[in-house]
Amino acid sequence: MSGETHPEVMDGSGEPPLAAASRRPARERRNLLLALVAGIVIGAGGASVIWALTDSDGPSPEAVSPPPSPTIQTPSPSPTPTVFQLTGTFLLTRNAVSDGRGGCEGSEGFDDITEGAAVTVYDASGTVIATGALGESTRTGTTCSFKVIVPDVPTGQGFYKVEITHRGTLQISESDAMSGSFGGSLG
Repeated sequence: MSGETHPEVMDGSGEPPLAAASRRPARERRNLLLALVAGIVIGAGGASVIWALTDSDGPSPEAVSPPPSPTIQTPSPSPTPTVFQLTGTFLLTRNAVSDGRGGCEGSEGFDDITEGAAVTVYDASGTVIATGALGESTRTGTTCSFKVIVPDVPTGQGFYKVEITHRGTLQISESDAMSGSFGGSLG
């Protein structure tokens, strides 16, 4: 291989770059060596980088590309819910008795107040917009406490009317209804 020349590695003098480099100042030799190493590492696609390393005036703005800007993806806002679950507590404060299953229920005129009894939610015009039920009950003395659960109540009503069985409606604001603050009592 000694004595062979390859036109693709010749500089403008007709001599191999390393032979011609020995007659150049140290800075140019270093730049030439860096250019050769960069050319080997980068390959043919790095021509602008090699030129930038060997240019005595420094790289031109065209030769050095800025790094690509990172793409920042901001999460899209969560869609506003269109329904919510109304929850809360209903107390029967009179004639509460054991239901024989560890819970309680009403008696003597309050027999309709029991686990599973209907809970109806109305909008301002009195239209039924959701239904649910009285949930798990616990007895403390003569009071029976029920969990109230009504799924899929539409948002955007401003206020709601809630009825336990057929006992009349209780009004609640939308913010209280959405926060689980429903509370009612009978007795």
